[in-house]
Amino acid sequence: MKTKLLLMGLLGLAAAGVAFAAKANKPTPSIEVTFIAPENFRDAKQDSMDSERGRDAILAQLKEHLVTTAAQYLTPGQRLEIKVTDVDLAGDFEPQRGPDFDNVRIVKDIYPPRATLEFRLLGADGKIVSAGRRQLQNLGYLMTLTPLPTSDPLRHDKELLSDWLRREFKRSS
Repeated sequence: MKTKLLLMGLLGLAAAGVAFAAKANKPTPSIEVTFIAPENFRDAKQDSMDSERGRDAILAQLKEHLVTTAAQYLTPGQRLEIKVTDVDLAGDFEPQRGPDFDNVRIVKDIYPPRATLEFRLLGADGKIVSAGRRQLQNLGYLMTLTPLPTSDPLRHDKELLSDWLRREFKRSS
């Protein structure tokens, strides 16, 4: 009985290994995200001081979100190139509220998330499938339910990007 269970377990592992190897041989989608002159972005600040380090941390999170989310919409072998030319995060800093609010991002409907980007989607054969320039904004962002946790300070900005990816690259299945 133990031998039979051991044999079944080994066969299961072998089958999983074959499935993994088959999956590994398929070309995976490639997503490249570039931020063009981020020092000129309208608002990609982590705090009211607009440090380069804070901006880089925010942009790294947005890049990671774009890459992981876009992968859901591409087929194996496709390549997506995104050049982000401007970012204006949801909310803003209101230093006039006093020194305790210098580093508190106030989220109001007058501060919607915005982004401007250019993209090219290339097929597995290297030919352009689609391309364009998009100016994204979500004026009703405070009324939009987002699946991202409320503890994520970039949830409105990430949802703006997710919504664009869903609309732009929706696969017909």
